[in-house]
Amino acid sequence: MNALVPLLVIVPLVGAAITLILGRYPRLQIAISVSALTLVTVCAAVLLAVVDQTSEPIVVKVGGWEPPFGIVLVVDRLSAIMVVVSALMLLGVLIFAVGQGIADRDRDTPVSIFHPTYLILAAGLFDAFIAGDLFNMYVGFEMLLAASYVLLTLGGTGSRIRAGTTYVVVSLVSSLLFLGAIALIYGATGTVTMALLSDRIRELPLDVQVILCAALLIGFAVKAAVFPLSFWLPDSYPTAPAPVTAVFAGLLTKVGVYAIIRTDKLLFFDVPLLIPLLIVGGLTMLIGILGALAQADVKRLLSFTLVSHIGYMIFGVAIGTELATGATIYYIVHHIMVQTALFLVVGLIERVGHSTSITKLGGLLKASPFVAILFFIGALNLGGIPPFSGFLGKIGLFEAGAAAPGPLVYVMIGAGAVTSLLTLYALMRVWNMAFWRPAKDVEGYQSRLLTSLQESPDAVVGTATGVRAAKGTVLGSSKLMVAATTGLVALTLCLTVFAGPLFDLAQRAAGNVATPENYVDSVFPDGVPGSNGTDSGSPGGNP
Repeated sequence: MNALVPLLVIVPLVGAAITLILGRYPRLQIAISVSALTLVTVCAAVLLAVVDQTSEPIVVKVGGWEPPFGIVLVVDRLSAIMVVVSALMLLGVLIFAVGQGIADRDRDTPVSIFHPTYLILAAGLFDAFIAGDLFNMYVGFEMLLAASYVLLTLGGTGSRIRAGTTYVVVSLVSSLLFLGAIALIYGATGTVTMALLSDRIRELPLDVQVILCAALLIGFAVKAAVFPLSFWLPDSYPTAPAPVTAVFAGLLTKVGVYAIIRTDKLLFFDVPLLIPLLIVGGLTMLIGILGALAQADVKRLLSFTLVSHIGYMIFGVAIGTELATGATIYYIVHHIMVQTALFLVVGLIERVGHSTSITKLGGLLKASPFVAILFFIGALNLGGIPPFSGFLGKIGLFEAGAAAPGPLVYVMIGAGAVTSLLTLYALMRVWNMAFWRPAKDVEGYQSRLLTSLQESPDAVVGTATGVRAAKGTVLGSSKLMVAATTGLVALTLCLTVFAGPLFDLAQRAAGNVATPENYVDSVFPDGVPGSNGTDSGSPGGNP
């Protein structure tokens, strides 16, 4: 099984190189990209089954070099879950993108550029999840960020260049913060291998641990779009093509959340983070959803809800118990799937209605009832209506909070309930205006509610449509786009149908995370270097 671990990164990278060479053969590019992500999905599923059965992380020492001298890749239940879910989403969105390319004749997403860049982003994502040292995690971050710069500006429109500029600047700042934090940690401990850091950091004075933890958290908080470091996201994501926006919204912020969970539980379990993380999580929830309520553009609205729901994950990290961590892992999986699926649905809405502003949309229920059903399912799920996974994930987080009582925890539970209701309100307003309202009522429609909403600064001017789609298709879309979106929405329903086994898996993953000794012993089966007077095995020595 160890041989499968490097394939998670090698296969997308090799696929990217081949698709770049085959830039003039789009069909071959598509075949290679789909095959690469399918192979990664299968490998990740096998690895998840193995680590779940054995309860022991799979460790690969790249090049045969022993850590901390060499690079180490570690797959435990948490990282395997993240890779499986990410690979499924990447594959689904890729199929959607291929369908969009067919419909648009690749005007919006040039195939020769898109496929190699997309696979590099996938490789960076997987590398960040299985990295066993902080610098390799940083490399994974930089790979996916470099690819995201290209994907965000596909088409070269003015709005995408402006959004891309903001995104590049913010990402570079967060990368510098991350790299600076790594330098501080290496200076204090003499290593960046996380298994070794787990042993050495606890030997440092608590105030030094707090400084190192804060340095890492700030860098990760920018990537995860945690308030007040989330200002960049609503203006950056909505301008990109639909498949790119779906990948960014579903996956990129979760890499930051994953990094927070991994470092908090493995490295800084002695640092008191409950109160600051609760405050930040609560503000992220409320500020994000209040921003969503003010938006007329559906893509910007979903971008603000993305920010608000990161607050639920930070709430779970703050509680820190095994129950809370398990609920957080389940909620991360839920949000990745639902947010990705909803952005693809909005991509279909744009094809049918020629706009994403609810002030210009109407009659979509008549024009495309199937798209209406897909949006309605996603909206109820994200809004937390029983029995969907959004409700189950929130209830799990609230139960974990109630088991760790405190005034601030109860305030957070209340903030979470309010945020869920406001999310449902914002999405049902979209439903009423875009789907339920007849197309003939759009022109000249007067409402104080709509006039108070903010249009996207880069909104595409369009008109409402009441035209029926051709039989078997969605107007302006290909069958692949509809099939991919339907498949992802179906996966979100699986989170409800199989909620029991998936919650159990998340709890087992939380059990691994809660026992860092298991992670450390897997990387260093013969004992941690530097312990009991042995050689530190690191250039910096044991402080």
